[in-house]
Amino acid sequence: MRWRAAARAGIVRGVPGLETPGAEAPMAVAVHIRGLVKKFDRLRVLDGIDLEIAPGELFFLLGPSGCGKTTLLRCLAGFYTPEEGSIHIGGEDVTHEPPHVRDTGMVFQSYALWPHLTVRQNVAFGLEQRRVPRPEIARRVETALESVRLRERADDRPNQLSGGQQQRVALARALVIHPRCLLLDEPLSNLDAKLRLEMRGEIRRLCKDEGLTAVYVTHDQKEALSIADRLAVLNAGRVEQCGAPVEVYRRPANRFVANFIGETNFLEAAIEGGSAEALRLRTPWGAAVSAVPPAGGGAPGDAVTLSLRPEAIRLGEAPAGAPNVFPAVLRESVYLGEMAQHTIVSRAAPGAPPLKVFELHPRHLAGGDGGETLAWFDPRDAVLLKA
Repeated sequence: MRWRAAARAGIVRGVPGLETPGAEAPMAVAVHIRGLVKKFDRLRVLDGIDLEIAPGELFFLLGPSGCGKTTLLRCLAGFYTPEEGSIHIGGEDVTHEPPHVRDTGMVFQSYALWPHLTVRQNVAFGLEQRRVPRPEIARRVETALESVRLRERADDRPNQLSGGQQQRVALARALVIHPRCLLLDEPLSNLDAKLRLEMRGEIRRLCKDEGLTAVYVTHDQKEALSIADRLAVLNAGRVEQCGAPVEVYRRPANRFVANFIGETNFLEAAIEGGSAEALRLRTPWGAAVSAVPPAGGGAPGDAVTLSLRPEAIRLGEAPAGAPNVFPAVLRESVYLGEMAQHTIVSRAAPGAPPLKVFELHPRHLAGGDGGETLAWFDPRDAVLLKA
């Protein structure tokens, strides 16, 4: 039954009588991961992962080295079998199915292209293994190469292509089999900075044009924030937070997420009072700070951690009546043209920890104007975390 359903979707498994020459790509599917546990010896690399990925979603797995993101992707692909939990793709339980019956396309970090085959032959390889008729192979290979804009390089070999072009061949090879789900394992890590920027948009365009559900592993935060529909931040085999990029960046669930996604300043503080709209805090900088209460609220005397993004702190004169205004001194500045990275210290509390500030179109530089300034921030930009 599974093989016949897959054949109707246009994915031929080499079973006589199941070939379907004019089949179109299948519809985007949902991916459900429930209670997934994977161990290597006694080490629990995945420790009860639960994720719901919507049809057609470009979903990122993000985290530091060793957090379990690549292991999770390999479980989805069928290269690893979990000890506990389940994986459903398109409503079908594939937890213990081998890779070749899952209808997934994999794009590897190393591209894994055959050096002795042409671009056309590399892209056609998966279809040939599935015994798709030759006219159908030719049609689908041409379509795939057109989608990655490499039709004119079809007869070249991989060593004649740039890194970005090789990456596009790997994408075409994964797309040509009409996968239900596309899996990408740090596909841009071998490219230089300029090519990575170009390929980010290219990958998103391809996934959306093809209507694919895609799961993408990376350690590059900018890559994830710029093209993901949603992302999950992993740490030590667990999901720390899952949500849209702007949600995870602006409202991190805990200190780990705040520190891993982007840069931030941490100030240990205590709640002094306030209302449901704004809390008053006492910080090492010595002044009362106004901040939006966290979702769980807070009571006077509670210890909290204040997370302030460097770009949320402004320098110079503050609007009249603005809260959270501090006398500061510019200790260091790194001028980057469109932006400067400053380190500021408190004038009122010399023992307070320094803060990092990012200033767009910079007007303040350490040593250029005496170093003394005011620092201020909007209460809505202050994120309160458990201490």
